[in-house]
Amino acid sequence: MLHTIMATMTPETRYAKSGNVNIAYQIVGDGTRDLILVPGWVSNIEVLWEEPAVARFLRRLASFSRLIIFDKRGTGLSDRSGELPDLETRMDDVRTVMDAVGAERAALCGYSEGGVMCALFAATYPTRTSSLIMVGSYSLLKPAPDHPWGRTAEGQQQLLDTTQEAWGGPVGIEARAPSMAHDERFRQWWARFLRLSASPGAAAALHRMNYEIDIRHVLPAIRVPALLLHAKDDLAVDVHCSRYMAERIPSAKFIELSGSDHLPWCANADAIVDEIEEFLTGVRHEPALDRILATILFVDIVASTERAAALGDQRWRDLLEDFYARVRRQLQQFRGVEVGTAGDGVLATFDGPARGIRCARSIVDAVRAIGIELRAGLHTGECEVIGKDIGGIAVHTAARVAALATAGEVLVSNTVKDLVAGSGIRFDSRGIHTLKGVPGEWPLFAASLSSTA
Repeated sequence: MLHTIMATMTPETRYAKSGNVNIAYQIVGDGTRDLILVPGWVSNIEVLWEEPAVARFLRRLASFSRLIIFDKRGTGLSDRSGELPDLETRMDDVRTVMDAVGAERAALCGYSEGGVMCALFAATYPTRTSSLIMVGSYSLLKPAPDHPWGRTAEGQQQLLDTTQEAWGGPVGIEARAPSMAHDERFRQWWARFLRLSASPGAAAALHRMNYEIDIRHVLPAIRVPALLLHAKDDLAVDVHCSRYMAERIPSAKFIELSGSDHLPWCANADAIVDEIEEFLTGVRHEPALDRILATILFVDIVASTERAAALGDQRWRDLLEDFYARVRRQLQQFRGVEVGTAGDGVLATFDGPARGIRCARSIVDAVRAIGIELRAGLHTGECEVIGKDIGGIAVHTAARVAALATAGEVLVSNTVKDLVAGSGIRFDSRGIHTLKGVPGEWPLFAASLSSTA
């Protein structure tokens, strides 16, 4: 099955040596402003790009900057040796990455715990900090007489216990990304992201270290332009934590966002990027985004792994070349637009559902002549178009429909069926299904052509 809707090219991962420790980093974009994104609790800069929402967030930041992202030591692709470092050591790592990429001065943007380190860096190294941006961050995580918001000792212990006992699954997703918490695909990605970012022991140790951080006394010493963003109902870090900082950082700009997501790439992603862009550049530009209504087709070779193993690498590659050539001939005939390929599948769009069905049936028949059986799925809906990429829930829906098709079957959603009334295409019910990661229940139909269709 074609697992990735539209693959985002992952930037090259490079390494900078900070003392004896290797720090993994990436550069995205070629803007004139350097923007360093400092992650929160844990990270893995390559797994980040596997989630479309995160990739879109990072691409938008890179649209007006030279974006530099990195994994803090002890996490992700950076060295994980010895004890976890303090904030001072992590500041040294940021300076090392800046030196490696030739960034004499940069804007620092940190979310959650990453914002704490950015604030300390800005106060300590103002000549290397052009501005400070903190998203969903804090100066202190525990309650104090002048700071009554925070996690109690009991809440901290419960968090540590959950981290140790449930690591491997989507730990903390309900608090960090409540708007995405019921999306099974996102839950699976989040669990994988955590596993490849840190071990359970390291994750718990980071929680313990973050709970002891207190930079309240540093706030008045921050003299660079500062922007603080925080969701009003953030379930992971109370919004009062940012309000407190904004009152104590000279001339800080504080913007309270709607919603309850803690992670910056969820429901508030566009609003966050808009505010950051305007803060850094003085203007905000809408992303180059169009929305179109399209019929989306996925085709996928049945039992491709077994077939490849039986044929051997070279014969399988030859067969795939023939397969793609036949698919492209049919797409051309029916005015289909090839969007992408991955492994043994093809994604295409059509400006009409009837043409999409007829093309799918023709593709199935054309490749059967070379011994290939396909399954195909179609859905019509509104798509996001960014450059040559497409995305959105309609694309996910088409992928899920294709995954349920049997060999030689062209399976369509009820949306497609309803739009081709009078076309002569016959539809046989395949029941009502729940599509993984797609809300609601979906009647599906197998499409076939009559002699006059």
